Amino acid sequence: MVTLASPAVSKSPHPPITNTRPKILLVRLRLIGDVVLTTPLIGALRRRYPDAQLTYVVEAAAAPVIRGNRNLSDIVVVPRARGVARVRDDLALARRLRRRHFDIAIDLHGGPRAAWLTWASGAPARIGYRIRGRSWMYTHVVPRPRDEAPRPSVTNQWDLLAPLGLDPPDPVLDPLEMEADATAVASVDRRLKAACISAAHPVIVIHVSAGNPFRRWPPESFEALVVALARREPSRRVILTSGPSDVRAAKEIAGRARAELGYLAGTVPEMGEFDLAEVRALVARAAVYIGGDSGPLHIAGTTTTPIVALFGPTLAERSMPWRDPRWFGEAVDAGPLECRPCRQRECAPGDFRCLTRISANQVAAAAERALMGSGVI
Repeated sequence: MVTLASPAVSKSPHPPITNTRPKILLVRLRLIGDVVLTTPLIGALRRRYPDAQLTYVVEAAAAPVIRGNRNLSDIVVVPRARGVARVRDDLALARRLRRRHFDIAIDLHGGPRAAWLTWASGAPARIGYRIRGRSWMYTHVVPRPRDEAPRPSVTNQWDLLAPLGLDPPDPVLDPLEMEADATAVASVDRRLKAACISAAHPVIVIHVSAGNPFRRWPPESFEALVVALARREPSRRVILTSGPSDVRAAKEIAGRARAELGYLAGTVPEMGEFDLAEVRALVARAAVYIGGDSGPLHIAGTTTTPIVALFGPTLAERSMPWRDPRWFGEAVDAGPLECRPCRQRECAPGDFRCLTRISANQVAAAAERALMGSGVI
């Protein structure tokens, strides 16, 4: 039995839905990190409704995050066409979803397209955030926290489960999840072996991309960090990763670091690009992961690998990976600033001080603490 509560979060009472195998639709489009942050909800719903059919609607770029998730019954990948083709695709998808006769549809996104798909599914119970112009598409609405609110993103998502009466989230019981892909694990193992990297070489993964330009640490800072970590212990191997749009930047940072390292240039191997599943496999193999507020940071949160997270305009209270506190995680930022956090539309001071005031020495020191805490020196 699925019973929808009718507290203040509901815009109108809705009758309980009785079904021994409820069909639940989850809709989360767009960004990779945001999809990772919904995975605790998937596990909680499965635990609450063990016989439910859980279907997740996602875009192709983030699909690897939930592919293989043991708690999902089905994944629907949404095309990213534009113009007339997009309208045609959405209408076809709406018909496909409606034929499934879902009992509940939960919009984990809040964007116009996700809201429309939730409504078009025809589910008698539809849950979403209270957003002007879109709340009418839901039968139950919950307040949407401000983007810069100092509250964990997983908790913000969890608010959408309030009409279902689930208990509050627990990072131990409800961690971020991304299943290890066997093919990706084997690929990473082969590539490490080809680069002569063995268990005797502590691997440090540094992700140089960020969610947007307002979260991107300067390239010269990354370069100084790579050099400092490599010089500290020559057995280390520092591997740089990036998003597709920052491949060139990653290569340039690595090239300048090798030039400065001289005879230690081999500590920064040329590894090429990694897809999303391979990034997860590489991080799981690493001694420490270092990166800004981006999707791969939250993917790192699905592993037990120590994490050093760099926060500029965003807050650790909101964006630090949600996982068991037994696993090392340290946030590094510029400290209190009047302009921080911000909405990341423009830099009010104009100098990106929330990022430029984070020194390579600060991050390197945090990385050393992570390595020591995990028994790696």
